[in-house]
Amino acid sequence: MLTQAEANALIAMRKRFVAPRPISLPPGIDETHELIGEDKREHFLLDLWRGTMRLSKYKMQTRGRIIVVLVRLDINGAPHTNPDGQILDGTHLHLYREGFDDKWAYPVDPELFHDVEDAGTAFKDFCRYCHIEEIPPYQEVLL
Repeated sequence: MLTQAEANALIAMRKRFVAPRPISLPPGIDETHELIGEDKREHFLLDLWRGTMRLSKYKMQTRGRIIVVLVRLDINGAPHTNPDGQILDGTHLHLYREGFDDKWAYPVDPELFHDVEDAGTAFKDFCRYCHIEEIPPYQEVLL
C-alpha cells in the first residue's frame, strides 16, 4: 500500500483537526475525527475507542489515505503477537511497517507516553507522537 518512506512522511507530517472540539472518552465511544496535513492535500483520520466492559481499555489510531493505519495505541487490550512470534502485553504501540501494515507492535516508551492509565494524558501524548497540533481540550468523563 505505502512504502516505508511514504508512511514515515505521513506520520511525521504536522496535522490539525478539521473541526476542533473538546474530546472526551466515555465508555463505549467509537468516533472518528478528521485531520488535515500541513500541506492541505493529505487528509487523515483519528479514531478513538473505549471499551464498555473494561473501562481501562482504549484504542487511539491515526489513518492516512483513508484506510492505512499509521499509528495505533492499544491500552490495556489483549496481548499482541508480532509476525516474528514476539508477544507484547496488553498496552503496546502499532506502527505501519511496509509489507506488514499495522501488524507490528512495540512496547510503549514511558518517555513519550507519560501515563497511559490516564485517558487525557494518553490522548495528548498520542496526538504529540502523531504530530497533531492545536490539540483540543480533553474533558474528563465522570463515571
